[in-house]
Amino acid sequence: MESSDAGDELTDGLNTESATVCLSDSTEERTNVSPDTMDVDDDGLFKHSTTLTNRQRGNEVTVRPATLDSLSIHQLAAQGEVSQLTTHLSKDSSLLNKQDERGFTPLMWAAAFGEKAVVDFLLEKGADPKIIARERESALTLASSGGFVDIVKSLLGHGVDINTYDWNGGTPLLYAVRGNHIRCVEALLAKGADLTIESDSGYTPVALAVALGHKKIQKVLEGHILRLYTPPT
Repeated sequence: MESSDAGDELTDGLNTESATVCLSDSTEERTNVSPDTMDVDDDGLFKHSTTLTNRQRGNEVTVRPATLDSLSIHQLAAQGEVSQLTTHLSKDSSLLNKQDERGFTPLMWAAAFGEKAVVDFLLEKGADPKIIARERESALTLASSGGFVDIVKSLLGHGVDINTYDWNGGTPLLYAVRGNHIRCVEALLAKGADLTIESDSGYTPVALAVALGHKKIQKVLEGHILRLYTPPT
């Protein structure tokens, strides 16, 4: 099967956008992008707003941008604001595992955006890494989809379900393969991720790597299988 064909089929069974959210790499823009201000497409997936800002239009900004004090606990986690999170949690500890309208916790937002310092901080405070969102997304799934291997390893060290699946059958390993994140694949395999689980579209991790042309990941997966079935000498 050609990789382009596999990509088309995967939209029905394993779609990385279902486990990820988008945030600009620009520090300047990060303060204006948040879980609550993102558009939602027809499938309920996050995407960037197509509305031009005053700055993009070339106009003078007349509205004061959101300040840290006005951001939610989830937005602060996504933007890596440890000091502000500390302040919020000192006032209301129940915010630690608070789920938003999609079921995401602050830990999930930090994992989705690769905010390792926030992930470590929240875990130290007792955040529950095993919480599952409305469409069965997990912090591990989000980190694996984003390729954040340090966060993946940290979450695996806190007893999360390595084979948790979301609404379309995607597991952390399948999302890591889909995103071509070799180090995440290696980390998940080292902790015993199941190679036999299929996405709803019928792809195992190996079949998915082959279909998408991710040859390095295919080699890693096949090498892992050989080691599993090679008797010790």
